[in-house]
Amino acid sequence: MYFHAARLDARIGPHGEPVLYDEQDKNRWDVELIIKGGYFLNRAATGNSVSKYHLEAAIAYWWHTQKPEPKSDMDEHQKWENILQLFNRLLQIEYSPMAALNRTYALSKANGKAEAIIEAEKLKLTDNHFYYVLLGDLYTEIDNDKAKAHFETAYSLAKTETDKRFISKRISALP
Repeated sequence: MYFHAARLDARIGPHGEPVLYDEQDKNRWDVELIIKGGYFLNRAATGNSVSKYHLEAAIAYWWHTQKPEPKSDMDEHQKWENILQLFNRLLQIEYSPMAALNRTYALSKANGKAEAIIEAEKLKLTDNHFYYVLLGDLYTEIDNDKAKAHFETAYSLAKTETDKRFISKRISALP
């Protein structure tokens, strides 16, 4: 929870709208909460068993707190490859449609949009607006007509005005 809480200020825009990971000001992440989360993650890593909670915490650590720096040993691809492998293990332990959806995002960051589109379409989460937002993002700049159609489906499934505004911005931003 510390890793998620560390990003809270950066995740919400001035009008309550969600700010996507790639658009967040990483300087707004709370370093003290990240350090506390790291402490508890290391404490939990003792022992011989790995639970879904360990994996979820490790994913949150890599996804929400690690920002590759220029001239560092870790690059963006390595970061997302680590996250992808953690999601693979998590889904083996306990399958969840949302974890599979998030894994697909990590796959797009590690291996590219084309591979992620193939995996995303296999999920068939047709009652979930986040599924269509992801497909819209994946198709953006590959097939903008498909991207728009997916965003429009997401809009029709969204239940809150905040989500609808967010999706409308995605549609407006299409090239």
